[in-house]
Amino acid sequence: MANTSAVYARIDSGLKENAESILQQLGISPSSAIQMLYSQIVLTRGLPLDLHLPSRKPTMIGDMSREELDAELMKGMESLKSGKTYTADEVDAELSKDFGI
Repeated sequence: MANTSAVYARIDSGLKENAESILQQLGISPSSAIQMLYSQIVLTRGLPLDLHLPSRKPTMIGDMSREELDAELMKGMESLKSGKTYTADEVDAELSKDFGI
């Protein structure tokens, strides 16, 4: 058997339960998930996460690459196909709440 060490961490109980429920549905034990995380940290030489603060204002189309624009347009098309739409008033309320505009 491989030489192993224990890892101890204190996390929010609700977070733990939610994460373990998802892991169970995926057929992955918490220990395996932690092993995967550590393996990715070693492989990428950093956290395998995209960590950044959200933008404080909406992204302008002119600031997007062609790939980013295509991806956003595809999200919109998928939303339309699934019936997930918003009224102009709902969009205005979201922009006001998120960006103060």
